[in-house]
Amino acid sequence: MPEGPEVCVGAIAVYDERLLLVRRGRGPAAGRWSVPGGRVQWGETLAEAVVRELAEETGLEGVCEGLVDWVERVGANHHFVIFDFMVQVLVPATPRAGDDAAEAAWVPLDQVADLMLVEGLAELLHAHGILEVIA
Repeated sequence: MPEGPEVCVGAIAVYDERLLLVRRGRGPAAGRWSVPGGRVQWGETLAEAVVRELAEETGLEGVCEGLVDWVERVGANHHFVIFDFMVQVLVPATPRAGDDAAEAAWVPLDQVADLMLVEGLAELLHAHGILEVIA
């Protein structure tokens, strides 16, 4: 178990009224859908981490834009501090799942809330005007 909180990032990418999502293949959120993301590596900036995680989990390249928000997720065996950034995908092609993502897809915004999402994601996206409806 880590000695303290782990810093993580998330990539919020929207293109053509679709949100880029991955279904987690392992970890505390296994089986649930989330934005691409993960832990920041030693010596890596948040912007570098979000672009790297995007590429590792979806095969897509992007540019980190502004910070959207941050959240904390604390469980029995984890404490993540997650910084979510808007990301511009350079070529919004069909994503391919990689790293710890079991699946990756561009999901129409009006269908995102129908998925089994990680805790708090729908509310965060709604609070920042990305999703109109969360239920």
